[in-house]
Amino acid sequence: QVQLVESGGGLVQAGGSLRLSCAASGLTFSNYCIGWFRQAPGKERELIGRINWYGSSTYYTDSMKGRFTISKINAKNTAYLQMNSLKPEDTAVYYCAASRSFGESAAYTYWGRGTQVTVSS
Repeated sequence: QVQLVESGGGLVQAGGSLRLSCAASGLTFSNYCIGWFRQAPGKERELIGRINWYGSSTYYTDSMKGRFTISKINAKNTAYLQMNSLKPEDTAVYYCAASRSFGESAAYTYWGRGTQVTVSS
C-alpha cells in the first residue's frame, strides 16, 4: 500500500521558517517525481512546485519562487519543502503528491493527507 505522509507543519510567526517532510512508503521512490501543493481556506489547491525523479531538477510557480525550496533524498524515501520568510497568506494545508512524470501535465497518482501550516502576524 502506497503512503505519503507529510509532517513538520505547525504554527509559526510571520518571517519564520518551516521545513515540511514527505515520507513515502510502498513505492519505488526514485521512480516518482514529487509535487508540493497547498490549499488555503476557501481557495483552490495550488501548485507550489515539483522535483524530478533524481532530485536534480525543480520547477516552481512564479509566485512561489524565492521563498520555497523543494528537495528529495531517494535513499531516505523523503522529499522536503523548505519555506522561508513566511507570511500570513501562506497559511494553508500543504500536500505532497507523487507522479511518474515531471512535466506541466503530470498526473499525480498518490497524495498525502496534508499538514497544516499557520502563520501568525
